[in-house]
Amino acid sequence: MSGKPVAIGSDHAGYEMKELLIEELRALRREVLDLGCSGPESVDYPDFGKAVAAAVADGRAECGVVVCGTGIGISIAANRNPSARAAVCHDETSARLAREHNDANVLALGARLIGTEVAKGCLRVFLATEFAGGRHAARVAKLGRQ
Repeated sequence: MSGKPVAIGSDHAGYEMKELLIEELRALRREVLDLGCSGPESVDYPDFGKAVAAAVADGRAECGVVVCGTGIGISIAANRNPSARAAVCHDETSARLAREHNDANVLALGARLIGTEVAKGCLRVFLATEFAGGRHAARVAKLGRQ
């Protein structure tokens, strides 16, 4: 990956995990673009999925991380942006394959479904894995967004 910041955002359910992932990113010497939320008060996940996807699409961020209770709603919000390829991941294997096979550029995590160590592992693998290209490139192209 390029060295640009990693955009990160969450709703209230994902706030605590987002803060831990920011610490992990900094430990990995990665610049962070924190797009909220800023506390555990109830907020709307679509706002934060949209913000992270926009940062990836316009080049302010190399990739993104979004967190809500399940990872599903916020990934749907991110994927509304034609340049986003958000993938909900539950373990390191799904994070690796999301990058390797699907060229995912936004990692979506469910704070109510996975623990923090699993989330950190997903993040590390997601950042370390390159898109394999080859036979996968034609399939990703059929998604209509690159």
